Amino acid sequence: MRIYPLFCLLVSVFFLYSCTSPSPSRQANSPQETPSQQVVNVDENFKRVAGQTVYVPVYSHIYHDDGKKTFNLAATLSIRNTDLANPIVITFVRYYDTNGKLVRQYLEQPIQIDALASTDFVIDATDTSGGSGAKFLVEWIAQTEVSEPIIEAVMIGSGYHQGISFISPGKVIKSDTNK
Repeated sequence: MRIYPLFCLLVSVFFLYSCTSPSPSRQANSPQETPSQQVVNVDENFKRVAGQTVYVPVYSHIYHDDGKKTFNLAATLSIRNTDLANPIVITFVRYYDTNGKLVRQYLEQPIQIDALASTDFVIDATDTSGGSGAKFLVEWIAQTEVSEPIIEAVMIGSGYHQGISFISPGKVIKSDTNK
C-alpha cells in the first residue's frame, strides 16, 4: 500500500523533469537569430517604395494598490512581416524612456525580414530604465508595395500570486510612399 504513493511521486517527478529542457543562451536585448533575416545595406541604390515609422507604447511597470507600488513587466517587441511574397527591411529599433530620452538603439545595421517572418526584441522585467511611459520607435521600408507589418509589444509579469499580460499595438506616426 505504501509503494503506490511513492511510485506516483516518482512518476510525477520524472514527467516534470522531462518537460524542462535547457534553453540556448541568448542575449535578452537582441533580436532572435533566424535564417529568415539578414543584415542589408541601405544606400542610395536602395529603391525605397514604401515605409513607416511606428510608435509602440511599452510598460516596463504598472502601478497598483495605492499608486505607489509597482508591478514590473517583461516586454517583447514583436515585428511580423505580413506580406505573402516580399521582404521588408527594419532600419532602426529605438527604445525611449518616459521623458523621451533615447535609452537604447537595438540595430547597428538594417535587417531584412523575409515574407511571413518575424523578429522580436526583449526588455527584461528587471530593466526599468524606460519607466512607465517607455516606448519603441521602429522604422521599416520596402523596395516594393507590401502589406503593412504588425508591430506590437507584449507585456507579461507574475508575482504576488497573480499574473498579468496584455498587448500594446503600434501606431504609425510617419508614412513614406514613393511612387
